[in-house]
Amino acid sequence: MRESRSCAGLSFKSQALYAVVYVTRYLDLLWGYSSFYNTIMKLFFIGSSLSILYLMKVKFKPTHDPNIDTFKIEYLLSGSFFMSLIFTYKYTIAEILWSFSIWLESVAILPQLFMLQRTGEAESLTTHYLFALGAYRALYIPNWIYRWLAEGFVDPIAIVAGLIQTVLYSDFFYIYYNKVLRGKKFELPQ
Repeated sequence: MRESRSCAGLSFKSQALYAVVYVTRYLDLLWGYSSFYNTIMKLFFIGSSLSILYLMKVKFKPTHDPNIDTFKIEYLLSGSFFMSLIFTYKYTIAEILWSFSIWLESVAILPQLFMLQRTGEAESLTTHYLFALGAYRALYIPNWIYRWLAEGFVDPIAIVAGLIQTVLYSDFFYIYYNKVLRGKKFELPQ
């Protein structure tokens, strides 16, 4: 964004949802310490997501069109909260917020995909960014397999939420592969 001096094509609502994901997931920073690296990474995720919101709302506000970023995130927030109350490992505030962040992360990309659907095309930087977000989540799958085989550990909440998110990205991945990786402009089929 800083290089292009624009946030055109990015959904502010998706970015705001990711900020909520990181803040609710990493609230344990207030009462626990696991390692220096872990603390720095949590602060980086929170800080970078908040700085993106700042850039979109203040610095590059004229380049964002709220008329196409119209997804109703209230449904995602309330659905994720509802799921966190049903599917949690303990009924503590910290655990419910962790579960909420997992469920919300699985659907936080929907406003961006909805915006992409409305415009029908995207800048190269936006498509690469979306691909990186999806690939990041899809790479959790080999991690889950490794942890299951090596440690016998299975986290059903994270697995189901991760699979939901990967499925949501699948159509985007297909178009990304057939268009962007072949040197064409990213446009949705008519």
